[in-house]
Amino acid sequence: MMRIGVDFGGTKIEAAALTDDGAFAARIREPNPGSYDGALALVADLIARVEAEAGPARSVGLAIPGSPSPRTGLIRNANSTYLNGRRFGEDLEAALGRPVRLANDANCLALSEAVDGAGAGAASVFGVIVGTGCGGGLVIDGRLIEGAHGVAAEIGHISLPWPSADEAPGPACWCGLNGCLETWVSGTGFQRDHETTTSRTWKAQAIVEAARNNDAGAAAALDRYIDRLGRALAMVVNLVDPEVFVLGGGMSNVSELYDRLPGLVERYVFSDHWNGRIAAARWGDSSGVRGAARLWAD
Repeated sequence: MMRIGVDFGGTKIEAAALTDDGAFAARIREPNPGSYDGALALVADLIARVEAEAGPARSVGLAIPGSPSPRTGLIRNANSTYLNGRRFGEDLEAALGRPVRLANDANCLALSEAVDGAGAGAASVFGVIVGTGCGGGLVIDGRLIEGAHGVAAEIGHISLPWPSADEAPGPACWCGLNGCLETWVSGTGFQRDHETTTSRTWKAQAIVEAARNNDAGAAAALDRYIDRLGRALAMVVNLVDPEVFVLGGGMSNVSELYDRLPGLVERYVFSDHWNGRIAAARWGDSSGVRGAARLWAD
């Protein structure tokens, strides 16, 4: 029987059925309706449509923004804010009449890529989403590490390490603090930093293309971005020293990251040498839905 994964994104929700060997048996995407009741109904509908196409599934897992609190079961820390404070897992189980498992979307990225993606075969994989926001996930020996309070690897809301004088205290973050990594190394943070220094309201891809064409303001913004991301990864190395970093999200498509980040990480790591691997997610924006389907793999 199939396993169903659902990736609950800010702009789209995708459901997919995976066979035991990891092949897609069905995939359906629809725009996120932007409301709690609408999203709940859409997820249930997508699961029904996937099963109509691929056959009955033995399990359902969801990759969501934020995470359910182990203490209360309520969703917290979701940038799709209408999920916060709601019992989304319980409500979905009631709608479906079956159990579901929920995990943070960055955790699902890490799990997917550790099983059969860019981190396959490694004993420790740290997944990082650098897109609209920034999140992290950690898999050790094939097992997702969520922590005692469900916030393990949540690097998006750790302060930028080794800040310069002009980086402190840093931009205000939606979480209520200042200088979180999400405000610096997300695609949104990259755009904000470029706009602050050039007054140009460009999208991330336009900035990268301009940097490649020797635009001074864009090139300087990209240099700052890569240095900040390198510091962030070095901090993770100093904490858990993973064999492989896997990057997902829109900024993971910037090829310059993979040429320049290793040297920067080694510069900041508290070691005489570092030769870890940094790779783009093999499954791209499908990593979330694939990892969600694997939440029941044990």
